[in-house]
Amino acid sequence: MNENAIKTLEYDKIKELLGEYALSAGARKHIERLHPSANIRVIEEWIAETTEAGSILEINSSIPLAAMEDLEEILPKAVKGAILNPSELGAVKDLLEGVRRMRKFMNAMEYAAPRISSYALSMFECRELAEEIDRCIKNHQVDDRASAELGKVRKKMQIAEAKIKQKLNSILTGSSTAPMLQEPLISSRGGRYVVPVKKEYKRSFPGSVLDVSASGATLFMEPAAVSRLQSEHSLLQNQEEREVFRILTSLSEAVALQSRELGINKELMEHYDFVFAKARYGRALRGIPAALNTRNRISLKRGRHPLLGEAAVPLDVELGGSYRALIITGPNTGGKTVALKTVGLLTLMAQSGLHIPAQPGTELAVFADVRTDIGDSQSIEQSLSTFSGHVQNIARIIDCADPYTLVLMDELGAGTDPGEGMGFAIAVLEEIFARGASIIATTHISEIKEFASSTPGFENGSMAFDLASLKPLYRLVVGEAGESHAFLIALRLGVDRRIVSRAHEITYKEKKDYAKEDFTAIDIDSRTMPQPPPEHRQGVEEMQNQVAREERLARQAQTPVAPFAKGDRVYISTMKRTGVVCEPVNSRGEVVVMVMKKKYRINHKRLSLHIEAKDLYPEDYDLDIVLESKENRKRRKLMRKRHVEGNIVEIPPED
Repeated sequence: MNENAIKTLEYDKIKELLGEYALSAGARKHIERLHPSANIRVIEEWIAETTEAGSILEINSSIPLAAMEDLEEILPKAVKGAILNPSELGAVKDLLEGVRRMRKFMNAMEYAAPRISSYALSMFECRELAEEIDRCIKNHQVDDRASAELGKVRKKMQIAEAKIKQKLNSILTGSSTAPMLQEPLISSRGGRYVVPVKKEYKRSFPGSVLDVSASGATLFMEPAAVSRLQSEHSLLQNQEEREVFRILTSLSEAVALQSRELGINKELMEHYDFVFAKARYGRALRGIPAALNTRNRISLKRGRHPLLGEAAVPLDVELGGSYRALIITGPNTGGKTVALKTVGLLTLMAQSGLHIPAQPGTELAVFADVRTDIGDSQSIEQSLSTFSGHVQNIARIIDCADPYTLVLMDELGAGTDPGEGMGFAIAVLEEIFARGASIIATTHISEIKEFASSTPGFENGSMAFDLASLKPLYRLVVGEAGESHAFLIALRLGVDRRIVSRAHEITYKEKKDYAKEDFTAIDIDSRTMPQPPPEHRQGVEEMQNQVAREERLARQAQTPVAPFAKGDRVYISTMKRTGVVCEPVNSRGEVVVMVMKKKYRINHKRLSLHIEAKDLYPEDYDLDIVLESKENRKRRKLMRKRHVEGNIVEIPPED
């Protein structure tokens, strides 16, 4: 089965949901490996298992499945000759106990589920092994009754421990030894009991030093009175460990000898877990076992997309009778793509042995392959446009098209020039159909609808649409082509009627004034065009203010500079005084003005003409008389005649 189709149809999400109903890791691994089969006999066996498991759940939902989380490692470990610990042996016993209960449970369910109840007959109870582990292992440790020798040794150990404690208590409370202790406390060092003795009583206290405190003030000493008893206890401990090791070895060897039977038990338990997980998921979907055929016939009754939950609208689809190709049309958001995915996903589920959410009477074809072209095939990494990605995918579909393939194509012919897209789509449909494949495709192109209506083996279908509310009904109607209803939807969503009228004229080459149309029968929004949102208005206002500022600055830059002439008397607005122009305006718009025998550079915008120079002075008047000092004028005159050492013309600084 094509991996692109499995991904596009979201088959892996179905497996994730199915895995939530499994109890064991082994069953979840089985679900991870689950893949649609093309063998109708195998599929029918799988579906029958799911159906029988569902029948059992209706009678009794408490299935005695054993916990098997650790057995994946325990059995190989035993086969390799390793010694199993008490907890691992307990897991083996739990498996065998689960097998015993499962055999009994399935024996009682034989009338309701003869097929899967028979699996329990292949299980091995291994009663002797189960009884031996149960006798030897209690509470995750080797029990005293595992052997006579172990019971005898442990009894001696209890007696030795009692004597040691008695001696130690007498030391803690004895009048001669109690004063020598830092505190009346018993601890251990290296597995031997010691008491804390004050350093100054090292030689007085009868015993051996086994440890010293960090400060050196306390000695941890083993009393001589218990030394011999502790040695006897250590010897008994060694004997106990050897006997426990012998018992665990014997039990591990017994597990290894029956590892094949235990492995079969584990696999059957995991398979039961897997089968009941399918049944529980089927019940959650309110699913049914679909009938299967190899005649490429699909008759889906009230099928629901399993990932949409309660929001799924039931779908009826027929394919493979008088027609083998179904072309679905209708408005956007009308459910065309969901219809494609529903048919494809339910086909994959049925071919995986799952119950599907549909009504009884549903029949699905078994296909060797399902090929899809659904969604955006654009790839930035491979520099593919959306249309190029679709074309590449369609080319692979054509290569694989045959009588055993279901082809699902969405928005066929879209993404390029409408005329060329139409021609390409029809050519593709003809080729895939000629190769014998079953086809369900969606489109908006009217010529493809006409092609389907006039071509044997093709049939039109449409997604039902409520003209009163202009809302899709998500119901497939076979036998009639659908309309996109784009103009009515645009009106309902608030697009100006003038725009819709113009769109109608461009599309149909005829004028139709939607402003004069009576839409009282349908729910057209009669309000005025909706106002832009506040954030849009705010952004527009900011842009308008910015443009206004730039235009104002541009006008100011183009405003002609006042042509002040040398000698003009001007009024300075910032100084509220008059002055005489010494130098006309420069490139920066500055004018040199003399005020009270001091010169200033002032922007021409701050000056206004008071009296022109021609009205103040006679024609050809030497303005240097006004603007220059008497000394400077003399020096200039002398400088024009000849060079005189030390002759300097002083130019007052400009403020």
